[in-house]
Amino acid sequence: MAVSTDFAPPFKLIAPYFVLGILFYIGSIIYLFKIDVVDISQFSPTTLSLIHIFLLGFVLMIIVGAMAQLIPVVLEVGHFAVELYYVIYPLLSIGALLMGYGFLFSPMLLPFGGVVVLIAMGIFLFETMMTIQKVQKLSFVMKTVLIANIFLFFGLFFGIIMALGYGGIVAVDIEKYLISHIFLTFFGYVGITIMGMSLVLLPMFWLSHSFGWKSVEYSVYCFSASVSLIVLHLFFSNYMMLYLGYCFIVLSIGLYLYQIWLIYKTRVRKEKDIYFKSVVFSYGSLCVVLLLGVSYLIFQSDKLLLLFGWFLFFGYIGNIITGHLYKIVPFLVWYQKFSPLIGKQKVPMLGDMVPKLGATFQVYFTISGVILCGFGIGIENNELFYSGVSFLFVGGVFMFKNLLFMINFR
Repeated sequence: MAVSTDFAPPFKLIAPYFVLGILFYIGSIIYLFKIDVVDISQFSPTTLSLIHIFLLGFVLMIIVGAMAQLIPVVLEVGHFAVELYYVIYPLLSIGALLMGYGFLFSPMLLPFGGVVVLIAMGIFLFETMMTIQKVQKLSFVMKTVLIANIFLFFGLFFGIIMALGYGGIVAVDIEKYLISHIFLTFFGYVGITIMGMSLVLLPMFWLSHSFGWKSVEYSVYCFSASVSLIVLHLFFSNYMMLYLGYCFIVLSIGLYLYQIWLIYKTRVRKEKDIYFKSVVFSYGSLCVVLLLGVSYLIFQSDKLLLLFGWFLFFGYIGNIITGHLYKIVPFLVWYQKFSPLIGKQKVPMLGDMVPKLGATFQVYFTISGVILCGFGIGIENNELFYSGVSFLFVGGVFMFKNLLFMINFR
């Protein structure tokens, strides 16, 4: 896929999203020390607080920042109103903190946090849709962006209703809305966004070409159908829809992994750098997620569900995001600072802008932490789990240090 940097926004707009995102990532790791793997529930206030800090503060923060860069680059049109992105990250930060604190200590804060997040993501949705409408013909990647943003809209709508219910303002079935909210925002928005953007970034960074796209097209359609069916099942109490939705998720992940394998097999760049190691581990974690998901459908075990969530959040999503920062940030900094100097003086290579030793420590500490925590959850051993969290924390600190190094490279 051809991309152009002519419409890229200034890096000073993007940088705060990445810095704040990694700070929230470290915060969510520290939060893991509050988790008791012997007595943990996916709907407990502690778990819900952690999930919202991780998803809103880290995942959405990084994705919104990356989309600010990638949407105009892929569409080859300028943003409708790029200045709006200066408003989104402070609102998203405040909303994430209010939601995290509210679940733990003050449920009355949840509606306020929900409204702040709704405003932030509403601005993002408005700006994205207005930018997309400037394009006459959408590519498949941009269709995934459109589908993902539709899911995000409904996810935010259900989220604000749920926050009002959690705060005691309206009477609603909170669990029903919570499940809908999770599937719409996490699977519908985050999942499809990662699928779409990986089709731009992986071939670009691996120099892959001459591969078919059918697998990922079917994957996105299956994923969209699964999210829709699971949400509809909650309101129609049709368990056939639920199990069909689960089956579509499994099929979708399998098709997506096959697409990644095709991209991997057709790559020209064979270097096994930090980016390669992070991405390979993230997709290895996604394979584990697929196996755990199938096992959960068969055995209906809460432990399998917790392991599914662990490897999905910190194994797959955590590493796919941090790994891509080692490619995205150096390129954006290089394009802004050094591309005007080409032909005038010696400029650094992109590889020179990555702190190789620090990045190596980050990747291996993070991988070790994910695996140790996984074993700790599996055997219900807090000491092993907290040891893994300690490894993750060290990896997170190295990630923050490496990010600042790349941003401030001279």
